Amino acid sequence: MNVSPSSSRSLNAYQREAVMSASPARLLVMLYDRLLLDLARAEAAQLVESWEVARENLLHAQEIIGELAGSLDMDAWDGADHLLGIYNYTGTALMNANIYRNVELTRECITILEPLRQTWHEAATQPLASTPGGHLGELA
Repeated sequence: MNVSPSSSRSLNAYQREAVMSASPARLLVMLYDRLLLDLARAEAAQLVESWEVARENLLHAQEIIGELAGSLDMDAWDGADHLLGIYNYTGTALMNANIYRNVELTRECITILEPLRQTWHEAATQPLASTPGGHLGELA
């Protein structure tokens, strides 16, 4: 599919607007969706030994993990330290998956992170009143 430069600019502007207008909960869902997309792409690239594509996707996934970890409010809820541990572990595992071209580490991260993605999808659809303190967007 060829995309004209003007179509590409329009798409980029639309995507920027979607991010800028998203609620904190929706931003988390978007980050997790992109994270798992990057990991699926990295896994597929690793399987066919397309190391440059795998590298790009693993590095982007690491950036997302860093963003998630950096935005985590450690005082917002009791489980924050456990979630930070998951982010730290998967960030290191993805670095090693890239360095050692290890598809098993990529798969392990998918296995760990997919349930979190599903949980955030479910949480984002809940009314704010049903979340602790009514602040779903502040949980992460």
